[in-house]
Amino acid sequence: MSRKYFGTDGIRGTVGQAPITPDFVLRLAHAVGRVLRRTQERPTVLIGKDTRISGYMLEAALESGFNSAGVDVVLLGPLPTPGVAYLTRAQRASLGVVISASHNPYPDNGIKFFSAHGTKLPDAWEEEVEAALEQPPMWADSANLGKTRRLGDAAGRYIEFCKSTFDHDISLRGVKVVVDAAHGAAYQIAPMVFHELGADVIAIGCAPDGLNINHEVGATHPQALVHAVGANQADYGIALDGDADRLQIVDANGRLYNGDELLYLMASDRLARDEHVPGVVGTLMTNIAVEQALLRRGVKFVRAKVGDRYVLEELQRQHWLLGGEGSGHLLALDCHTTGDGLISALQVLQACVRSGKSLAELLADVPLFPQVLLNVRINPDQDWKANTALADAMSAVQAELAGNGRILVRASGTEPLLRVMVEARDEQQASRCAQRLADAARAG
Repeated sequence: MSRKYFGTDGIRGTVGQAPITPDFVLRLAHAVGRVLRRTQERPTVLIGKDTRISGYMLEAALESGFNSAGVDVVLLGPLPTPGVAYLTRAQRASLGVVISASHNPYPDNGIKFFSAHGTKLPDAWEEEVEAALEQPPMWADSANLGKTRRLGDAAGRYIEFCKSTFDHDISLRGVKVVVDAAHGAAYQIAPMVFHELGADVIAIGCAPDGLNINHEVGATHPQALVHAVGANQADYGIALDGDADRLQIVDANGRLYNGDELLYLMASDRLARDEHVPGVVGTLMTNIAVEQALLRRGVKFVRAKVGDRYVLEELQRQHWLLGGEGSGHLLALDCHTTGDGLISALQVLQACVRSGKSLAELLADVPLFPQVLLNVRINPDQDWKANTALADAMSAVQAELAGNGRILVRASGTEPLLRVMVEARDEQQASRCAQRLADAARAG
């Protein structure tokens, strides 16, 4: 069954346009509630959100939809997506719900869900919800309506959880860190986590107004972090996105490190502590240099589809702990059940402090292949795989690279875009080949 509403990370779109409207969101919550009631007599769901102004409206719609199906609701307020996942598990709730469009600008918003175990839900569950959406509502009678309450100190509980993943024998005293929360869900939490571990914290992107989330700050706009690290002579810069599940890091020299490099560093740190690392999961986009470096150290590497949920599914299949994406979604299943930008940052800083080495020194043996990524806007209903011009261009580029690089063309799961990626040892060749593919995609 093909999904009508769910993409690679929940349901997302522009607020006020289908499906991100209050009437649909109410129906969605009612449908999810009915699915929950099939196996539980009195389910409880937790709802957290980022800082978008539309979060108030969508929160109210979700609350009404769940209550109407006989489901109790616990409101968490602004909280990072991984914080909702943690509290869902810690509170023994039936489901966690996040109102966020992650790294998208404020006019967008979305809904995503976590299981009672704090993990992303499988496609089959989403298909069951979509089937329930097609059925007429079955309102609970007055005596069986759900109730709503607010969880006190949700942020404080999550802060303590994040700190618990950091080695108790290590401190960040003497370390100056710039923290950029993208004016998003971690705007209060992120500076506090690093401060309470001893760091000297400079906060940027921590003044949300409902309209500025991800605007020229955060993991998708790291230039602000690079500038702040230099201006403050900081040791590190930590950039999160709007819902704080992805990470970018800058060192004292202003060098930006992406998720591929940080994933390797997390694996390398565990190897340095004589921990067994049987394998690591990346995605189709992971830089080939990381794969080669891991294989040299006897660590298997497997590629999953793009999307942290697919990385998680592959980790569970392999019974491994470490995985991630170049975008900064990193999973360390010995720390958390889902990708967490804050916890990943702590893992990286822990490795640096413990080893006494800089990021550059720890990653000296992993020079990344130049990787060029172009986005081509397409019609949402367009069958790009039927584009013969693109197919011919892909064959020609593969032949030109001749084993010294690779290409990847895929549709975005969250936007009407075709993502064209070329990786090669020579950056000019990668750029030229990527442009050739993008031009062919537009011609079709």
